Amino acid sequence: MKRAMIDASQIELTDKVVTIKRVTKVVKGGRNMRFTALVVVGDGNGHVGAGLGKATEIPEAIRKGREDAAKNLVSVALDEVNSISHDFIGKYGSAQVLLKKSPDGTGIIAGGPARIVCELAGIKNIRTKSLGSNNKQNVVLATISGLSQLKVPEEVAAARGKALADIKG
Repeated sequence: MKRAMIDASQIELTDKVVTIKRVTKVVKGGRNMRFTALVVVGDGNGHVGAGLGKATEIPEAIRKGREDAAKNLVSVALDEVNSISHDFIGKYGSAQVLLKKSPDGTGIIAGGPARIVCELAGIKNIRTKSLGSNNKQNVVLATISGLSQLKVPEEVAAARGKALADIKG
C-alpha cells in the first residue's frame, strides 16, 4: 500500500478519539497501568490519518496519538457531490470495510469507527459496511486504507491511455 506523504504543518486538522483502552502489565512489584488512545485526524477536505498513542496518563496518550496521526495523513479522492469516486473494499488485517459511492443527500451511513474517518475526511455521502473483524483499530485502518487507494476517473483514463468519456461511459 503506497501512501503519499502530506505536510501536516500546512493543514488545519481536527481530531477525534475513537477509543481509549487501559492496558495492564503484570510485573514483580504489582501491575503497571498504561493507556492506549486511537485518534483520527482530518481537515474535512480530503485528508485523513489515524494514530496510536500510549502513555501512563490519558491526555498524554491522546496527544501522542494526534501527533502519530498527523504523520500518517493520506489524501482521499472525492467527487463533485463529496462522495467517493467508486466502490471499493478496504482491507487491514482481518477487517474489511466496504465503501460504496452514494448520490447527493444520502449522508454518512456508517458504523462508529468508519463514520469518524469519513466525517474527518470531508465525505458527505457514503455507505459503508464493516465486514470481518469489528476491532475498532483495524476497522479504522481498513477504512483509511480503502480511501487512500481510490482513484479519480482522470487517473484511470490516463493510465489506460483512453479518453475520459470512454471511462465514464
